[in-house]
Amino acid sequence: MKSMSFALTLPLTLLAGCGEATAPAPAKVEADVAASPVPAAVSHRFAAWTGKWVGVEGMYAVVTLAEPGRYRLEMQSDLDTKGSYDGADSAAGIAFTRGDEAVTLRAGSGDDTGLKYLAGKNDCLVVSPGEGYCRD
Repeated sequence: MKSMSFALTLPLTLLAGCGEATAPAPAKVEADVAASPVPAAVSHRFAAWTGKWVGVEGMYAVVTLAEPGRYRLEMQSDLDTKGSYDGADSAAGIAFTRGDEAVTLRAGSGDDTGLKYLAGKNDCLVVSPGEGYCRD
């Protein structure tokens, strides 16, 4: 009987010992992840563009992050066109389709917009000449 109880307790003792030996490892992994300087937005090439950008005459663009490599754009691009668009990382900027036209929101200056009100500004996003948005 003693040998049977020893046979049953030995595996439990070994398992208990293994549990103690492996317990610090997950805590260390969590600590390493928590200390890592990699932000969640690293998978978005243009994460720095999030927020509201202002154009002329009430025009604006709001960029928000979606799934990795994707964005949600809320735009008032002219007096008659207001909409939401799904965008994606591209080589030049955030590519999206508005109506049946493929366009890209890219970094530029106020001068690149061709709009007098935005001239001289440096932190801007441009879709095309005559359509751009800047941060104040």
